[in-house]
Amino acid sequence: MTLIGAVIGSIGLIYLDAQIRQQFEGKRWALPAKVYARPLELYSGLTISTKDVKVELAGLGYQLVSKASQPGQAEIAKRRIRVYTRGFEFPDGLERSQKLLLDFKGEQLSRIRNSKGQTVNLARLEPVLIGGIYPQNNEDRDLIRLDEAPTSLTDALIAIEDQSYYEHFGVSPKGIARAMWVNLRVGRFVQGGSTLTQQLIKNFYLTSDRTLARKLMEIPMAILLDFHYSKDEILEAYLNEVYLGQEGSRAIHGFGLAAQYYFSQPLQELQLSQVALLAGMVKGPSYYDPRRHPERAKKRRDLVLRVLRDEGKISEDTYQKTIKKSLGVVKQKSLLKGAYPAYLDLVKRQLRESYHEEDLRTEGLRVFTGLNPIVQAKAETALVSTIKSLEKRYGKRAADLEGSMVVTDPQTGEVLSIIGGKSTRYEGFNRALDAVRPIGSLVKPAVYLTALENGYSLVSPLDDEPVSVEMPSGQVWEPQNFDKKSHGVVPLHHALARSYNLSTANLGMSLGVNKVIGTMQDLGVSREMDEYPSLLLGAQGLPAVEVATMYQTIAANGFQMPLRAIRMVTDSQGMELSRYPFKVKQTVSAESVHLLQYAMQEVAREGTARSVYSHLPSNLNVAGKTGTSNDQRDSWFAGFTGSRLAVVWLGRDDNSALPFTGSGGALKVWTAYMKADKPEPFQAPVPEGVEYLWVDKETGYLSDERCQGAIPVPFQNGSKPQYRVDCGVEPVQNSESKPLDWFRRWFRQE
Repeated sequence: MTLIGAVIGSIGLIYLDAQIRQQFEGKRWALPAKVYARPLELYSGLTISTKDVKVELAGLGYQLVSKASQPGQAEIAKRRIRVYTRGFEFPDGLERSQKLLLDFKGEQLSRIRNSKGQTVNLARLEPVLIGGIYPQNNEDRDLIRLDEAPTSLTDALIAIEDQSYYEHFGVSPKGIARAMWVNLRVGRFVQGGSTLTQQLIKNFYLTSDRTLARKLMEIPMAILLDFHYSKDEILEAYLNEVYLGQEGSRAIHGFGLAAQYYFSQPLQELQLSQVALLAGMVKGPSYYDPRRHPERAKKRRDLVLRVLRDEGKISEDTYQKTIKKSLGVVKQKSLLKGAYPAYLDLVKRQLRESYHEEDLRTEGLRVFTGLNPIVQAKAETALVSTIKSLEKRYGKRAADLEGSMVVTDPQTGEVLSIIGGKSTRYEGFNRALDAVRPIGSLVKPAVYLTALENGYSLVSPLDDEPVSVEMPSGQVWEPQNFDKKSHGVVPLHHALARSYNLSTANLGMSLGVNKVIGTMQDLGVSREMDEYPSLLLGAQGLPAVEVATMYQTIAANGFQMPLRAIRMVTDSQGMELSRYPFKVKQTVSAESVHLLQYAMQEVAREGTARSVYSHLPSNLNVAGKTGTSNDQRDSWFAGFTGSRLAVVWLGRDDNSALPFTGSGGALKVWTAYMKADKPEPFQAPVPEGVEYLWVDKETGYLSDERCQGAIPVPFQNGSKPQYRVDCGVEPVQNSESKPLDWFRRWFRQE
């Protein structure tokens, strides 16, 4: 029987040994994909304020101090910022940690110098970590190497948890004997005498149940682990595995992530008092939770510091100074990476087109995106503050107001910001991506573009008269203008600027609803549309992100470019796996789009969006469109400048009516954002097939610069008016360029 027992025991040990080595040497952890914002590139001449840089540094968890003496610190003055960068391993190379002095003139970065006073042409801050895609067990961790951990952390862990760590062979007979004596005295199992190696075995291979069977299993496994691997290898695994807290359903594992969770700083930047707190929490993260039990946590931290002093690891003076410090825990119980849920939602959807879910949750991929934290902060402020203002103004009629917003770069199609609701940190329903709401008059540019593609000009006369269409169901569709009036015959550009429903409906019906749908598809709308007349006035719905796709093509002069959130994906070692390049395809003629852009600028100059220039510079050349759905259930504005395109929606989740229109709600959000962001003016390039001519504003006939009511209007070659008004002056010959020059001066206010 003894021999049989020995054989069985040997087989068991061999099996345990194989299991331990397989897991320890293989993929130890299921690592979530890490998603990063764009890095902030700093160079002389960059339009950016000290306030903007402060927003970026806050997202990165930098400490604002009087003297920046270590990475992750910054000094901020009115016109100067001194920042000690952390450095970052980018896919294209290492950006080293360095001291930078940033000088500002107004809202422009005028000069960058290093610690030696030398001019720096270009520098990059590390990108903000905006989120992750977590394993099924919801464990999260930021892996660190042992040489990256503060010496004070390993000293504190060994001092408080396992003082003989570097002497024992995985288990401590003295510790076990002491624990047995305590347990016998109290008559129950209260102390385990575990070494750090045994704690790693418990977390890594076994369960946390306090049972004798589990303790007996720990001992041979700890001995085998200690036999095969060095103390440093085991300690590094421990630093990354130990459980240190809970955020909702997500378990916080490892000191790397715990440093961010409790202090919003990288582990390497923690002070001794903070390191001691984390080391002390190992014994019981819930019991010593510094947010819920600060007094208890401080006693435990001070005990760790006292042991470090007694062990000679810190001086008496350091001990006395450190125990006087506060816990230093950030108030908000969340990780920085939870700050951008709506944007992260879009990233996940785009990633799943190329990657398996398991790879995203376990392989430690690094995903680099176009999210701009500065733009996001300004957009959030504009949306939230405007909603509060509207709720205050309209009271119960604006209660429970919600909103969404999408901001892109009109030159590249890169998504810079997404807001899924007024609770911008809420990870629930993403209205920007999933709220399919009637877009109202935002559809009208597609109707008028269809006309411009089919022989119409900006001065073509349209009938703004009542229209009645009997539907197959027997119902009659009879749209009305917002002012309940008809306006007779109006020029096409005037009808769009004033957002006349009757002229739009008459025009759309004469063109054919199917042609308008075709134009929307050319503009990038992939959603299936029903061929109903009501589509011409925006009765069918789109989410804000699809509206942005449509307007992106208009802003990009007829080049369709899919909105992209992701720039690049690498593996955990930084090797490029896939790139998401800039893609363009001309789907609408540049000539027709240029004419449409003219009319959409008129929307802001004289039409339904004219209030923008009460708050924005007159040379910004805003092009856009207001939108209000039937019964005022949705308030929209979509518009662009030279460097920003933004789509805003306001409404209620219960679909009840609003006390304001698109210009009274969404346009206010859009304007507030643009005022804060200060984008570049829109300068529409004039295609070769377009000429500017003087026409009479009322009739659309050819006119002269000297005639009252004459305005410069672009025409596609061969489409100029056939008639001319007679205002008593002789036409000037060979003056084709003059209307364009006047037009440019008018919009630029030169």
